[in-house]
Amino acid sequence: MTTLGLSADELLSTTRSVRKRIDFDRPVDTALIEECLEYAVQAPTGSNRQGWRFLVVTDDDKKAAIADLYRRGWEAYSKMSTSAGALAETMDGDHAAQMGRVLGSASYLAENMHRVPAMLIPCLPGRVDKAPGMGAASMLASIIPSTWSFMLAARERGLGTCWTTIHLMFEEETAAVLDIPFEQVTQIALITVGHTIGTDFKAASRPPASTVTDWNTWTA
Repeated sequence: MTTLGLSADELLSTTRSVRKRIDFDRPVDTALIEECLEYAVQAPTGSNRQGWRFLVVTDDDKKAAIADLYRRGWEAYSKMSTSAGALAETMDGDHAAQMGRVLGSASYLAENMHRVPAMLIPCLPGRVDKAPGMGAASMLASIIPSTWSFMLAARERGLGTCWTTIHLMFEEETAAVLDIPFEQVTQIALITVGHTIGTDFKAASRPPASTVTDWNTWTA
């Protein structure tokens, strides 16, 4: 498969959440997704836990059903006091403008969720929400790195991805659409996958790491 030839640093600094620049009209070849998944299963694991399961959804009817649930979740989320929109109202200047752009692109994706060429749902055996103590963190320690590896591999191959979780407000209903045994399997996210419109993504505007880092003692 043709790759972009990005350096590791370029890959890490330009893999964005792609929402408005997904090419909804261009299918994604199955072999391309499978290639990205081969890198996903090479990710480091928590205590060598390799309980990954990845469900790829390309069926139009199933995507439409999931998209309906996603939009219901997005509508409910948008009304919450903890939503991105509510958070934007507490910000000033550039931060508010950036949050507004994110909110706009997230809303756009919700409206067009049924059109994404593919969805990837990473799953774990067991119910993470019922794991005791540090159990949930331990369970997530493998699936999150592996899914991020998939997203990096996708970026190198001209694909855009976006990590979403809104559908989890209706996880059991989604499980019914996809024949996932809800009581035995936890869905972790829904990753949208599609070719990007252009590949010229740039590093995001972020505060220096030093502004969010403490050494030895918490000072925030």
